[in-house]
Amino acid sequence: MADIVSPLEPVYRRGAHGDRDGGSAVTLCETRPGSIVQLAAWPGREDAMRAAIRDATGFSLAQAPGTGHAEENRSAFGFAPGRWLVVDQIEGIGETLREKIGTDLGTVCDLSHGRTAISIEGEKAERVLSKLFALDFAIDAFPVGQAKSTAHHDVFTLLQRTGADRFELYVYRSFARSFWHLICASAEEFGYTVE
Repeated sequence: MADIVSPLEPVYRRGAHGDRDGGSAVTLCETRPGSIVQLAAWPGREDAMRAAIRDATGFSLAQAPGTGHAEENRSAFGFAPGRWLVVDQIEGIGETLREKIGTDLGTVCDLSHGRTAISIEGEKAERVLSKLFALDFAIDAFPVGQAKSTAHHDVFTLLQRTGADRFELYVYRSFARSFWHLICASAEEFGYTVE
């Protein structure tokens, strides 16, 4: 397989940045998962698709969009009616899902090369994200595992809370560099570290 070059490579600067008086309040990182796969069920086949996702991943997903599960190296969530995203550090999950999900249920689309995954973690992660998105990031309103489909200006973003102070963001690869600049600028006042 060809090596994937990150769209962030020219601007990705490891280390401490921004207002460092109080240390780093957030950590930013491009996570580079091995697989990012979108699944869409045909109308009326949503329950069968969720069952197939459960068989392939072990995740039991609720019907409502936004619900999901997150583990250390993988996650899955619904982001719209009849649509789900499955993310794993292992490459080839798209093929595994294709084997279990027939064309009678819906579609399986491997987006691994078309999305950039960025994590933000730390005590001010909610504050940084609230500068960009008009969402309630409080843990009671946005619990671990839950996801949202949103946009900042025209940059479509899927967000999933994967820990008490950690979020994973998935953006189109073509917008990744400008989004990276934006999230870094939003974190400057708190101090941030790029890993």
